[in-house]
Amino acid sequence: MANEKSRHGTKTGTRKIGIIICNRYHNCAGGKCFRALANREGAFSIYGKDEEVEIAGYTSCGGCPGGNVEYAPDEMVKNGVQAIHLATGLIVGYPPCPNIVRFKNYIEKKYGIPVIIGTHPIPQKYYLVHSKLGTWESKEWQEIIKLTLPDEVCRKSYD
Repeated sequence: MANEKSRHGTKTGTRKIGIIICNRYHNCAGGKCFRALANREGAFSIYGKDEEVEIAGYTSCGGCPGGNVEYAPDEMVKNGVQAIHLATGLIVGYPPCPNIVRFKNYIEKKYGIPVIIGTHPIPQKYYLVHSKLGTWESKEWQEIIKLTLPDEVCRKSYD
């Protein structure tokens, strides 16, 4: 197994990830993210059930316009982080983060690691509100939410 490749093309072993959350939720204890990682739900479904994944960094963006996004990835990378997830809170808060795509592009270009938009599945209560508001109707937003939009049963379990 040590020589097998994961879905990301690296040898299997412990994959270290970082999570950047929206500063509006800076007091979040991360329960939904940790649960989703354990269950490989939401954006964490990209990791195989047999793949070891460790959260090696967890911080907020620092508040609008995301000043911590410039510096936090540096520490995460120094601690072995191989990918950074921009938390689902950046998607479901109202308004959704207007900088989420900029954050993704900046971190990927500056630090050379992949950035995945999303962590845990979108809770049903947020899905319903944003559906009524038409928040995610554009092609760009459909692409942004695709990893965090499971079926209704799963969404309800994250309410």
